[in-house]
Amino acid sequence: MYTRPSPRSRRTRGPRPRTTARFTATLLTATALLVSACSSGASTTTAGGTVEAALAALPHSTPSALASYYDQRLRWRDCGVPGFQCATMKAPLDYANPDAGTIRLAVARKKATGKSRPIGSLLVNPGGPGGSAIGYLQDYAGLGYPAEVRARYDMVAMDPRGVARSEPVQCLNGRQMDTYTETDLTPDDQRERNAVVTAQQTFAESCGTHSARLLRHVSTVEAARDMDILRAVLGDRRLNYVGASYGTLLGATYAGLFPGRVGRMVLDGAMDPSLDSRTLNQDQTAGFETAFAAFAKDCVRHTDCPLGGKGTTPAQVGDHLRAFFRQLDAHPIPAGEPEGRKLGEALATNGVIASMYDEGSWGRLREALTSAMKEHDGSGLLSLSDLYYERDASGHYSNLMMANAAVNCLDLPPAFNGPEQVEKALPAFGKASPVFGPGLAWASLNCAYWPVRATGEPRRIEARGAAPIVVVGTVRDPATPYRWARSLAGQLSSARLLTYDGDGHTAYGRGSSCIDAAIDAYLLRGTPPAAGKRCS
Repeated sequence: MYTRPSPRSRRTRGPRPRTTARFTATLLTATALLVSACSSGASTTTAGGTVEAALAALPHSTPSALASYYDQRLRWRDCGVPGFQCATMKAPLDYANPDAGTIRLAVARKKATGKSRPIGSLLVNPGGPGGSAIGYLQDYAGLGYPAEVRARYDMVAMDPRGVARSEPVQCLNGRQMDTYTETDLTPDDQRERNAVVTAQQTFAESCGTHSARLLRHVSTVEAARDMDILRAVLGDRRLNYVGASYGTLLGATYAGLFPGRVGRMVLDGAMDPSLDSRTLNQDQTAGFETAFAAFAKDCVRHTDCPLGGKGTTPAQVGDHLRAFFRQLDAHPIPAGEPEGRKLGEALATNGVIASMYDEGSWGRLREALTSAMKEHDGSGLLSLSDLYYERDASGHYSNLMMANAAVNCLDLPPAFNGPEQVEKALPAFGKASPVFGPGLAWASLNCAYWPVRATGEPRRIEARGAAPIVVVGTVRDPATPYRWARSLAGQLSSARLLTYDGDGHTAYGRGSSCIDAAIDAYLLRGTPPAAGKRCS
């Protein structure tokens, strides 16, 4: 889930305005299947050798204890953004104990623009975990989705529990976040190793102090159950949904829990819920190496590429970049900031990783690297890193990274329980990515000190009885490797895999007319793409 030189929490995020996919945090998100809600018999052995069960569907009938939530009426009001309405929905804080209190969830919609009767609501989620679905709807989906889709659907978004407008998880303040994001995640000695541990402990303790009520109740399973309440209060018999990146895990989890209520569902940039945290993180590390190799091949074709002077193969370009990172580790450079911030190895690596999500940003990355390497001006890479972390010019961060960690650390047991385990795994991560592996391995330590134990575990999701589900995978996706899409499509009993032979994170709305036409046809007419369909 959302991935940086030192992203600190697994996470994945889908596209923003048409081409920029944004992520944050270390590695990607994982499954959050509450044991109390998801017991099942069918077990299997995964490629990694672990045995896990399939997520079991919940009873079809609504429990009487939840009736008041399913029967509530939303009071729509003006959002302050032309064309959009907002409301607040209530859900139980704890589904195992619905009388223990409620959580207030923010919802937004843009009514269908066509004159004919709408197909229904289309819920969208851009990923994360931690990405604001309402921000995504208002900034992009509500205006940027194809006109035909917007004409036939009420476009709807709900910020998941703990995210943005829905009782957000809070941890560090802006100044503390600056310190955290600058932590050196490629420690060279015991003092620097201790600093990594201290940074992760401080972050976790702060979340426990400021968000104690929420931390046990922000799992993906709980968020998926919230989606079913929203479906009901919107008056839809089935849930129509487009989820990107982590949003695919959220959608697949919904399908596993409520297979009979699945409508037209698109899972773009798919995750594999059957994998444990360490495997997810290592797979994503390899994904970023694949994306970097594509960037390197493209970079050396341009005269302004600052990485091609000492060789033109991806490995040689990577060696050149690593040497630059080592220089920054020893001597950070000015970043053109009035507040005196400097660009060190951690922020520079994050700026590069951020640019791997969308090949449209490669030109900007070349410019930023040129400024940093030849002019000792780190402002370009720092800007890319700040965008990734959702840090504004005043030093304020959104709660993206905080929610990201809270969901990930509840969804799956930690990838590593301490620095000794990280050190043993460094060779494997380094093999997966010589450029990013060590930093991403240390970033995967983030859940080791979390104040709340994980409630989820790896699970296959079969969703037997669900309507056709379209799973979309991009061959050189950096954050959700293509193999995950194949795996999820193999798990879901009704899945159709749609492949994009291209670069970047996710595929829908990113320039492939073939992908867009296939998904639009499915959303508008219910016709899934042909089995094995491949686009470029």
